[in-house]
Amino acid sequence: MEILLSIILPAIASFGITYYLTVTVFLKKRKEDIIKNAEIEGENIKKEKVFQAKEKFLQLKSEHEQQILERNNQVIQAENRIKQKELTANQQLSEVQRKQKEVDAIRENLKTQMDIVEKKSEEYEKLKCEAIQKIETIAGMSAADAKNQLIETMKSEAKSEAMSYISEVIDEARLTASKEAKRIVINTIQRIAPETAIENAVTVFNIESDEIKGRIIGREGRNIRALEAATGVEIVVDDTPEAILLSAFDPVRREVARLALHQLVTDGRIHPARIEEVVAKVQKQLDDEIMETGKRTCIDLGIHGLHIELIKLIGRMKYRSSYGQNLLQHSREVANICATMASELGLNPKTAKRAGLLHDIGKVSDEDPELPHAILGMRLAEKYKEKPEICNAIGAHHEEVEMTSLISPLVLVSDAISGARPGARREVIESYIKRLKEMEDLALSYPGVTKTYAIQAGRELRVIVGSEQVSDKDSETLSIDIAKKIQEEMVYPGQVKITVIRETRSVSFAK
Repeated sequence: MEILLSIILPAIASFGITYYLTVTVFLKKRKEDIIKNAEIEGENIKKEKVFQAKEKFLQLKSEHEQQILERNNQVIQAENRIKQKELTANQQLSEVQRKQKEVDAIRENLKTQMDIVEKKSEEYEKLKCEAIQKIETIAGMSAADAKNQLIETMKSEAKSEAMSYISEVIDEARLTASKEAKRIVINTIQRIAPETAIENAVTVFNIESDEIKGRIIGREGRNIRALEAATGVEIVVDDTPEAILLSAFDPVRREVARLALHQLVTDGRIHPARIEEVVAKVQKQLDDEIMETGKRTCIDLGIHGLHIELIKLIGRMKYRSSYGQNLLQHSREVANICATMASELGLNPKTAKRAGLLHDIGKVSDEDPELPHAILGMRLAEKYKEKPEICNAIGAHHEEVEMTSLISPLVLVSDAISGARPGARREVIESYIKRLKEMEDLALSYPGVTKTYAIQAGRELRVIVGSEQVSDKDSETLSIDIAKKIQEEMVYPGQVKITVIRETRSVSFAK
């Protein structure tokens, strides 16, 4: 064993030494190859970079030379242009100098001719004076006297002829104007004749059976009282079969009451809270209908660009009357008459139609009831940016302001034509409405009064007062004072019943 180890160990050591030497030699040779390859590759990269640098240099040099060549060409062209301009300037200067010489020659020639003209003028004036002196000596009159005499003679002759001509023209114009005016008015009335709606103070509400009357009256009359308080309309439930009368001078209130009753009867639920809810809903619907009526009227007449508030006022005209003539129909008629007459006279028919439609908007406004409706309408039109000629036509259609445009007299005449034609108006209705309005305003002037309603065709006045401002004792005194003042200041048939209503409500909600 020891012999075997002594043989193997030296062999292993010899192999290890041989392997180490072989690897060392291989690595050294490998390192030398890598260094040599790296040097060769570096030399190649260096040559490539030098070649690229030379190419870049040649390219930049070529571009620089091209730029220099272009600049030289530009400089040469600029020099050529300057030389051309100098040549042109020299030619123009020569031309100007030549023309200056011609002008100087012409000036000298004109000066010579002017001297000749002056000499001729002096000779002419001298000869003229001599001739005038000879004429004056022969005629025994100076030239000024002869001129004045001639002028006076011509004036008298011209004045006589002018007066004769003017007289003939005026007579002819009167005949023609009267005939033409009648033709225009008659033609206008024939073309535009809408029907007249006569407003009443009572509306009949038809019902299916008399059993519904009891439901409308309610327990101890609470339903009918709530309906009257909410609408301001007197509801007359009498022996008339299958009918209930709604009495009020204001057609808007009657329409609200009629629509509210219709919904309540159709629905079947009739009690005070439901009545107030339905009346409020109907009032909103009627406001929408008023707006729709105003818009439809403007579309029908071809009027555009009106302010939204003016459209509302036009819609409210449907529920107002003037001497029994429906105000909206009257305004539409006036608008059409204005447009027709404006076309006949060569004026703007659209402006005339616009002024005719708006001429009575002061009657449906609640802003300032003390003002005349024409002045109030003019202020409303000015407020909503209407043209000055339209505002003047509205304010002047009752001659309360001076007319400043040609449209104003057309509106005045058209308003008179619409109201004066047979069957258009009934003065009794207007005076009746005015009396009821004055009655309401009189009661409304007392402190503590919140609302007033003239009902039963003016035979009863309902006065609603605030419970915080007026006590029960003051209510009795107030009714006596209002009755006394109406008796002293107003004229009315029969008697008027004054009813003062004071009501306190306490509302709470359970959640």
